[in-house]
Amino acid sequence: MAKSPNPEGKTGVRIVVAGDRGTGKSSLIVTAAADTFPTNVPRLLPPTRLPEDFYPDRVPITIIDTSSNPEDRGKLAEELKRADAVVLTYACDQPETLNRLSTFWLPELRQVKVPVIVVGCKLDLRDDQQQVSLEQVMSPIMQQFREIETCIECSAYKHIQIPEVFYYAQKAVLHPTGPLFDQESQTLKPRCVRALKRIFILCDHDRDGALSDAELNDFQVKCFNAPLQPSEIVGVKRVVQDKLVEGVNERGLTLTGFLFLHALFIEKGRLETTWTVLRKFGYNNDIKLSDDLIPYSSFKRAPDQSAELTNEAIEFLRGVYELFDNDLDNNLRPIEIEDVFSTAPENPWNDVPYKDAAEKTALGGLSLDAFLSEWALMTLLDPACSLENLIYIGYPGDTSSAICVTKRRRLDRKKQQSERNIYQCFVFGPANAGKSTLMNSFLGRPYSDSYSPTADERYAVNVVELPGGIKKYLVMREIPEDGVAKLLSNKESLAACDIAVFVHDSSDESSWKRATELLVDVAGHGEDNGYELPCLIVAAKDDLDSFPMAIQDSTRVSQDMGIEAPIPISSKLSDFNNIFRRIVNAAEHPHLSIPETEAGRSRKQYYRLINRSLMFVSVGAAVAIVGLAAYRVYAARKTASS
Repeated sequence: MAKSPNPEGKTGVRIVVAGDRGTGKSSLIVTAAADTFPTNVPRLLPPTRLPEDFYPDRVPITIIDTSSNPEDRGKLAEELKRADAVVLTYACDQPETLNRLSTFWLPELRQVKVPVIVVGCKLDLRDDQQQVSLEQVMSPIMQQFREIETCIECSAYKHIQIPEVFYYAQKAVLHPTGPLFDQESQTLKPRCVRALKRIFILCDHDRDGALSDAELNDFQVKCFNAPLQPSEIVGVKRVVQDKLVEGVNERGLTLTGFLFLHALFIEKGRLETTWTVLRKFGYNNDIKLSDDLIPYSSFKRAPDQSAELTNEAIEFLRGVYELFDNDLDNNLRPIEIEDVFSTAPENPWNDVPYKDAAEKTALGGLSLDAFLSEWALMTLLDPACSLENLIYIGYPGDTSSAICVTKRRRLDRKKQQSERNIYQCFVFGPANAGKSTLMNSFLGRPYSDSYSPTADERYAVNVVELPGGIKKYLVMREIPEDGVAKLLSNKESLAACDIAVFVHDSSDESSWKRATELLVDVAGHGEDNGYELPCLIVAAKDDLDSFPMAIQDSTRVSQDMGIEAPIPISSKLSDFNNIFRRIVNAAEHPHLSIPETEAGRSRKQYYRLINRSLMFVSVGAAVAIVGLAAYRVYAARKTASS
């Protein structure tokens, strides 16, 4: 099989050789480069370069010799920081140097986070009476230090396994074991399995769950630029079938067999085979798609623009939902959601902010609306992640057409109309005002009397149906009271917000006062930075008696700031007063319900005064110019007549 030239785009591999004094570091390097054992070795060698044609991968190697003297510790640390891999030496005839690997060197190297090749030098000097194998000696050390890629013994004097030392070191960089294989369980790692499953599906053109002989041959040509002979295909399938009956069926090589083959390659040390396959399909060393496969430029945006899925992407996701909703009950169960993302590195919805952000069915799954809502949230918050996962799960179209960027919010305000499909609402309010209860109600969760303060920001997303059957996605972002100052410390923090809601406990006057303070702070921040936004006040816990003067205070504030009166709701009584539809309606008309602070009002009056003065000045100047011109005409005529 032909190998992929220059894997991972590497232009060179830098290998640092470290170890105790007298363990054979310099002799190892000279013998590898010159193919001759040196009679006189300098104390420290200059950097040594092995040309690109030294090994099959055709990537040049630079070998750095190091000193283990205490006074050179700083220089060693600097070299280790620049290393792609470390060759760590001990002397086979000096047991104390072997002991120092686990007591000193390996703990030191753990901070470097690069693959380590442990090399026993001076094999020719080892006492022949020592019958302990290398595996017996190194197995407990490798269990403790997982960064050890491999171990090898060599002799520079007798030219035993010298080229192999740096071959394994280069291989550990270009074709690392760690991302692919769990040495302890002797199994492929989950991310590797997921990537290989995606590759299998992409190569299974007729979608029959098996790679036919023709499909296997196409796969071979794509990855290795060489076809398989019919006898080779028969041989491959026989190897699989002998070990794993379900690895082959009447249609060809199954996914189980495909995974088994790669596990077999890795067990036999042929990691370059699996890495070549992964890289041909665009994977990097983290077994994620390379950045150059994601068209990031397609969703570059201003702070007040947002990203949304296109109709083509939404239709694709509808098809995915129907495909994985096996029992067609409009309920994608957790195990079925895992299946959707089984060809992605991991399920992106297992972690915040996506975990528990959408409404669950009675069976704990996601309806189609909730499934699309999760995608809408992910696209809004992280379009790159959304696009990546679309590719992982098999989006067939042009990836640059999957996501679109909306118009700027300030243009929507000028137009007095927003046509977005996703609206983001920031939810502010003091502690125990009812913010979390409002969010839970939005997700159809039952009311609870118990109170637990929200420590971190939280998202909730759902579909809001408008008159005429129009559906919009509403994303609600709860801002804890003690997180408001941090949020507003960023000048552009409100740019991504379509509407803000201020929740207060309608029975608690102090809650009302704090909510109005937050409203003034947020409105002032928007005025100062050019990101004014519609705001609504929500009077929660309407089932309780209002505090005295509640009506008068709320009327005064809403009239002074030019916004709608507080909207009363009771989550306990399930009386929401159409709050979510009213939020979307206000977001659709971004020129209305914008609060005006006293400072903002004064600023506007000042600018009006300045503009009026400038207008008077400009009119006065124009009159003066016209008068001057008329005088000149008059003077010229008078001179001519005389």
